Amino acid sequence: MLLQRIITALILVPLVVLAVFQLPSEYFSLLIGLITLLAAWEWANLIGINSLLKRGLFLFALILPMLWLHFWTQFLELAAQVLDWPDIRDYSGALEWLVIPPVLFWILVMILIRNTPEGVLKLEMRARYKALIGWGILLATWMFLSRLRAFYGSEMTLYFLILVWTADIAAYFAGKKFGKIKLAPEISPGKTVQGMYGALLAGAVWSIAFIGYYSYRDGFVWMRVSDFIMLSVLTVLISIYGDLFFSVVKRQRGVKDTGSILPGHGGILDRVDSLIAAIPFFYAGILLIGLMS
Repeated sequence: MLLQRIITALILVPLVVLAVFQLPSEYFSLLIGLITLLAAWEWANLIGINSLLKRGLFLFALILPMLWLHFWTQFLELAAQVLDWPDIRDYSGALEWLVIPPVLFWILVMILIRNTPEGVLKLEMRARYKALIGWGILLATWMFLSRLRAFYGSEMTLYFLILVWTADIAAYFAGKKFGKIKLAPEISPGKTVQGMYGALLAGAVWSIAFIGYYSYRDGFVWMRVSDFIMLSVLTVLISIYGDLFFSVVKRQRGVKDTGSILPGHGGILDRVDSLIAAIPFFYAGILLIGLMS
C-alpha cells in the first residue's frame, strides 16, 4: 500500500506542478473544474445518492454556477457597453465576498469536531442537505483555487498546495514517532495531537522558508511576515479538521475510501479533503493581508 502511494504521488506531483506553472488561467480553471466534478461524483456516492440521474443532476447543479462565475467578468464588460455604465465593472470584485460562507462553515466544523466529536458522528442528516453541503464546499474549492491562481500567480498557488501536502506528511510521521494522545479517536483513530503539532510546525517552517526566499521580490513585499506565517499555520489547522470532516462522512457511510481511482490513495476526495477545507480560508487570509497592507 505504501509503495502504491509513493508511486502514485511521484506521478501526480510533477503533473500538478506543470499544470500550476504552464497552463493558462482558463485551462487551469477547467482542469480544476473537471477534478471537482469527479470529486462531486464521489460525494454523491458517499451520501447515498445511487441513482445515476440524480448524480447527473448534482453535477449539472455544479456546472451551471461554474460557468456563470467563469463568464461573470465578460458579462459585466458586455453590460457596461450595452448600458453605457462603466462603473458596473466594479461589481466583479463582489465575488470576493463569497469566500465568507465557506470560511465560516469550516470554522464551525472545526469547533464542533473539536468539542463534540461523538455528537458530530451521530448526527443524522437527509441526503438532500448533505448534497447541498457538498455542492457549496466543492464549488468554493473550484472557485477560490482558480482565483488564487489567476490573481496571485503560480508561485502562491504552489505554495498553498505544498503547505497542505507538507503538513499532511509531517502529521503522519510525527504521529508515528511521537503520537500518544488521540486527536479524535471516535472519528479517526490514527490521528494524534502530536501529529497535529507536527503539521502546524511544518506549516510554520515552510512559510518562513517561502517568505525568506521571496522577501526581495516585488510581488511579495506587501505581505506582513508575521501575518503570513500565522495564516499558514491556521490554514494547516483548518485542513486537519477538513480531513476529519470527510472521515465523519465516510464513517457514517461505512466505507474506508471515497473511491478507488488513485491506487494506494483511494478516491479524489481522499486526496483533496484537506485542500477543500483549506483553500477558502487561505484565500480569505491572502485577500485580507493585501487589503491591510
